[in-house]
Amino acid sequence: MNISMEEHQNGSEQGAECCSDGSSGRKSHHSDKVKNSLLSRLNRIEGQVRGIKGLIEKDTYCDDVLNQIASIQSALNGVGKLLFENHMKSCVVERIQEGDMDVINELMTTMNKMMK
Repeated sequence: MNISMEEHQNGSEQGAECCSDGSSGRKSHHSDKVKNSLLSRLNRIEGQVRGIKGLIEKDTYCDDVLNQIASIQSALNGVGKLLFENHMKSCVVERIQEGDMDVINELMTTMNKMMK
């Protein structure tokens, strides 16, 4: 999702509502490519979680289950990184350009939650 500052400022790539405060709160506008990647990853993770449930039901050896859990955590981290990158490149940049420095505190709170 590489766009020039001019494209970003004109809203031709992201749209003016990237993180707007509309009646339903802020919204994100992901490109179709990013959205499809996120949904694909989440669908895989969902399947992995169901697989772990099956392992537990079958009394699978704990270490095998724990390894599957680690795999899911890694996959979720990947989803988070992708979202974070796109958020920084669009919504955060836009809000800073608009003079909304509260986004920095919001971002720090989110980063602290992600790093736990």
